[in-house]
Amino acid sequence: ARQASDEVLAHGMGRSYGDAALLSNGKVVLTRKLDRMLNFDESKGALTCEAGVTLEEIIDTFLPRGFFPPVVPGTQYVTVGGAIGCNIHGKNHHHDGCFGDHVTRMEVLLASGEVVTCSPTEREDLFWATIGGMGLTGVILNATIALTPVASDAIELETIRVENLDHFFEVSAESGDFTHVVSWIDTVASGKNLGRGVFMRGRHAPAGTDVSRNSVDRLAGAIGKLANGKNFNSNLLLNRFTVRAFNEAYFRKEKKGLTQSQVHYKPFFFPLDAVDNWNYIYGPRGFLQYQLVVPTKEPVREALTLVASSKEASFLSVIKEFGDGKDHGGLSFPQAGITLAMDFPNTGKPLFELFEKLDQLVLEAGGRIYLGKDARLPSRHVAAMYPDLDKWKQIRDKYDPEGVFSSDLARRLDLLNT
Repeated sequence: ARQASDEVLAHGMGRSYGDAALLSNGKVVLTRKLDRMLNFDESKGALTCEAGVTLEEIIDTFLPRGFFPPVVPGTQYVTVGGAIGCNIHGKNHHHDGCFGDHVTRMEVLLASGEVVTCSPTEREDLFWATIGGMGLTGVILNATIALTPVASDAIELETIRVENLDHFFEVSAESGDFTHVVSWIDTVASGKNLGRGVFMRGRHAPAGTDVSRNSVDRLAGAIGKLANGKNFNSNLLLNRFTVRAFNEAYFRKEKKGLTQSQVHYKPFFFPLDAVDNWNYIYGPRGFLQYQLVVPTKEPVREALTLVASSKEASFLSVIKEFGDGKDHGGLSFPQAGITLAMDFPNTGKPLFELFEKLDQLVLEAGGRIYLGKDARLPSRHVAAMYPDLDKWKQIRDKYDPEGVFSSDLARRLDLLNT
């Protein structure tokens, strides 16, 4: 019989917030040595690289040549293999979908030891089960990705102070011409201020654009002053009172109305990358992120009301709308609707009780939570949140009948039939 010590998991940069990249008592394959770029077809912008190449390395290499990754998350310190395994989304989901929408081919090491090629037309079942498959179908060795042509390293940006959740949806509905949209949201505010925040919408700027400072740069600058999160290794730094004060100051600092500017891509896409060990500001007990997507607006209002009425405080919260027709099934997270991501200091039982209430709200709304960020979802909820789970398991079992590939996430959520 297979033992836990026989199980295998590929591990890239380890940026998943929960246990997706962990495998207790098993064999973890560190993929960062798979760091070669193998081929680039400039006429198509098609890059073939090994799975341990990071988005940072792709940007550093190809931005000077006029190309950018098609989809990026909130950090550039993730590998291509991890981006595929989580089927990451970014600020441009409504326009460009997920990372997996831009992958045209992969080579995957199966549990049998065989290396196979898969694509939308070759072993397509394995291809789509691996995209968003959380590393449980095999080890991705390399992939071909269609990069996006860009003319500069700048972003044309508009920021709008939104006064409440209704205002957010109004601005979001008017922002379809922008490729990248996201809003910082104050989850402590309640009543008529519920859902207030700073809406940011942008697009890659034309050649020769000079960058200027605005709210994105100010936020990155304020975070950057921390320099190293380990300097704030305390449970006392972030609480409901300090977060309320920060949120109030940041919201008021943004002028009413619309502000136009040009900013460098880094503070726009990756503000937290300016701080080494930024997660340490949450203290020794760490933090948990709760990221949900629901198909309609009202559950978002209910979720924000729940959080605002609790004693928990989210220091960093963002909200955006996902595009239609971009649900890949399987374990892939994005679906049409609104996604809300909130980081909370780990306060133990009170926080978990809040999360359980949020779980029920998400389930009743027909939504789901992001497995790439999860650390505590009960296994009983997964099938309802991911209705293609059984079909995904059948494909996984076809290519890994002995259950060689596993993770602490897979064990916790009972994702493996074997």
